[in-house]
Amino acid sequence: MPLQPAASLYRRCLKLSLDWAVHRHIWRGQAVYIRSLFDANREVRDPRQQKLLLRETEKLLETWKHPDPYKAPTAPGGSKYERNLAPRDLPYAAAPGEH
Repeated sequence: MPLQPAASLYRRCLKLSLDWAVHRHIWRGQAVYIRSLFDANREVRDPRQQKLLLRETEKLLETWKHPDPYKAPTAPGGSKYERNLAPRDLPYAAAPGEH
């Protein structure tokens, strides 16, 4: 399988599975299973077969997409994102008579 598309797809599969099982001890079993699926097709060299496998996996990712994916609390969209921002620096008003 071509390395770049397969590696990208593998990472997206892992992230998607983490959306469904937030606890790492549960997720680890799923990650090992996903790795075994990718390793089973590691030796496929036919470009048409590779494209077919990649397309099928893309379809599976779309069907398993989580409606409310996990976001780290401090990441954009997370519950604590920009919660305690530093105060903005405001320009000081000029003293009367200064220009």
